[in-house]
Amino acid sequence: MPVQELGHGRFLLDLDYRDTEGIIASYLLPTPDGYTIVETGPTSTLPHLVSALGEAGVDVGEIRRIFVTHIHLDHAGALGAAAAKFPHATLYVHREGYAHMVDPSRLVASARRAWGSASDTLWGPIVPVPAGRLVPLEGGERFPLQGGELHVLATPGHARHHLAFSDTACHALLTGDAAGVRLAGMSSARPAVPPPDLDLEQLFESLAKMERERFTELWYSHFGPVSGGASDLEIYRRSVEKWRDVALQAARSDPTVPSITRALMGLDAAENSELDPSNAPRQEMISGYALAAQGLLRYLRGRGDIPSAPS
Repeated sequence: MPVQELGHGRFLLDLDYRDTEGIIASYLLPTPDGYTIVETGPTSTLPHLVSALGEAGVDVGEIRRIFVTHIHLDHAGALGAAAAKFPHATLYVHREGYAHMVDPSRLVASARRAWGSASDTLWGPIVPVPAGRLVPLEGGERFPLQGGELHVLATPGHARHHLAFSDTACHALLTGDAAGVRLAGMSSARPAVPPPDLDLEQLFESLAKMERERFTELWYSHFGPVSGGASDLEIYRRSVEKWRDVALQAARSDPTVPSITRALMGLDAAENSELDPSNAPRQEMISGYALAAQGLLRYLRGRGDIPSAPS
């Protein structure tokens, strides 16, 4: 179902990434002067975003603000294309990601290194955002919504350019990837710990900041709303700590991505006997073990917990 009503005039829009439901969500929030979108997804899913808006009864001309939680392509790859598609919208990104949205050449190069020729199919074209349409955010800003405000939270750790958002009208916390990945059928969130600038100390500080918000629901970009509170964020913190510790133990004997990948898979198999096997391919689409292993290995080397890679 591409559109889900969340109450208070809010909607979840399923972006149907790679023709698969329940992977990437965008959120549609009503404002006094139109609508706000949180997350564009990649350019490859922009037609699904526009179609879902139509199903929700909203015209592209009614979109006044577009926010992205961070500049990873599954969240913000379509921001440049969205500037043309939504002509009356002002676009917002963390200040650390601003330059990469105005000139996405490094994002394009990184995508091509990681995915090669499949990059175009996975993400679509990554085009520049017009600088005059893009506003950098620091955290702490507030924007009007029907019945409340959208409160911007700087939440680095997953990435230094990460933001989360609090919708005060319905006490919902829009987490991006700051609180992990929680697809349908998962009882708790899976760690989202990718390269290149993973910082677990900052991630834990961001979780503490989010815990201080008044919320009764977590709205995950991957995927959807879950009733919960500070205890869910504490459970997530403990999961990340376990992944860190297992990665460190594996890396001390074999500091390679395959070694850490096997260790993380073994941890999940040992601790989560109830895991739904059908979820595995969907999890790999968005937060695979190898990607986590790359992020944790880089983080551990940066801290000096294991030797640097040979030159």
